Amino acid sequence: MTINELQDEIIEEFEAFDDWVERYQLLVEYGKELKNNPMPEADKTDTNKIDGCQSTVWITSRYENGILYFQGDADALLVQGIVALLLHVLSAHTPQEILTSELYFIDRIGLREHLSPTRSNGVAAMLKQIKLFALAYNR
Repeated sequence: MTINELQDEIIEEFEAFDDWVERYQLLVEYGKELKNNPMPEADKTDTNKIDGCQSTVWITSRYENGILYFQGDADALLVQGIVALLLHVLSAHTPQEILTSELYFIDRIGLREHLSPTRSNGVAAMLKQIKLFALAYNR
């Protein structure tokens, strides 16, 4: 699936809920998906830590056959959900696809307006790091 198709899928899933309590619960469910592919404890280092996040967040990348894969984790349930959403959309794509993508799902599902300013800054920091990984592998 393309990045835009994945974003549209998430938007549709979130639009099924009118109540933000239910949407937060959906975010927590996404976060639980990180446990299906857990980040090794050895990767939870300061080097992989995302600066600018209120919670502790780690993201790593792996480049294989022209495709960039991400793995991540966080120490808070809601933030795990945000990490999982970002990785769901951006992992398993070429660096060029990641660099040229416009991530509109964050605004369309209303996430940005329902996050505290520090959490919004954290999302921006995660996206910046993912784009930096893509930039490093863009050939």
